[in-house]
Amino acid sequence: MTKIFIPKSKESRLTLFGFLLLGLLLVSCRNEFEGVPIPPDRPYDLEKPAHFPEIVFDLNGNPVTVNGVALGKKLFYEGKLSRNNTISCGFCHIQEYAFTHHGHAISHGIDDRLGLRNTPPIQNMAFLKNYTWDGVSHNLDERSLVPITTSFEMDSSIPEVVRKLNADPQYKPLFKAAFGDENITGERILKALSQFMVTMVSAESKYDQVKKGTATFSSEETQGYALFQNKCASCHSGELFTDESFRNTGLYHNPQLDDRGRYRVTLDANDHMKFRVPSLRNIEYTAPYMHDGRFYSLEAVLNFYSDGVENHSNLDPLLQTNGRPGIPMSSQDKQYLIAFLKTLSDPSFITNPKFAEQ
Repeated sequence: MTKIFIPKSKESRLTLFGFLLLGLLLVSCRNEFEGVPIPPDRPYDLEKPAHFPEIVFDLNGNPVTVNGVALGKKLFYEGKLSRNNTISCGFCHIQEYAFTHHGHAISHGIDDRLGLRNTPPIQNMAFLKNYTWDGVSHNLDERSLVPITTSFEMDSSIPEVVRKLNADPQYKPLFKAAFGDENITGERILKALSQFMVTMVSAESKYDQVKKGTATFSSEETQGYALFQNKCASCHSGELFTDESFRNTGLYHNPQLDDRGRYRVTLDANDHMKFRVPSLRNIEYTAPYMHDGRFYSLEAVLNFYSDGVENHSNLDPLLQTNGRPGIPMSSQDKQYLIAFLKTLSDPSFITNPKFAEQ
């Protein structure tokens, strides 16, 4: 049995007590950040909605943890990721609009520079295989590298971001909490951002409630759903409302932007003007629409599909009816379809405090 020496004099006992108290304080503070205790890291409960496809995000290569998500959230709203500290991920991906850049046809970045494409929403990323209009990105752990380094987005570099975060005393404790030590690296920055983004699951729309039997469609929504199944679901399929394919939908080529879609990745002429089929979840919140934000309302989108489709040589066959480009729809059909599309809105997602900037 170990014997504990206790001094006999009062002064010596007080001195020993002081050292013990100081030691306790130091131990208790080691896991604190700005006076708030940092909990020991543990796996984040990334739930898969019962009717959703399987998670495809690489959970082995980048295990999602509570502290990793917390760090990723802070980085998501961190202006230091940009050259002049003014642009964060959250600057273009605004929660209120399902993490899109609402009202902007194409993205606006540093020094108000214009990008090439409409800012896509961030939602249900854990279940998707690729994340961009042209499919160039299919690894979420690398995706954030593009906006950080692109000249018309954040216009920075990973070494510069690492330098800034190292100089900020807030970050070393957070990296230690998430990754086990205070080493701030580009890989860890990108992985933390991914961990936060894969938690953004939207699965509580009226449509989802109908699927679970806790709500019912109105008459207009029911008719719209039937029309959707007949006219739209071949491409906007499954519970994510996208088959993640790349299709030419008959949009005219904008020579000012000169964006030819999938062709920019493959250099295959057959991929000219093919763009990724977007998810329709939260579509009510994500205007303007299409890869270049050319349509500012759902009515305009449906009007295009009924009357504006151009007959390109590689126009998707699903957009040709009896030799005529487009999808036949009456004005009433369009109203029913819009009524259904609005059932894909998830108010709880766009107000969830878990995703909001603190």
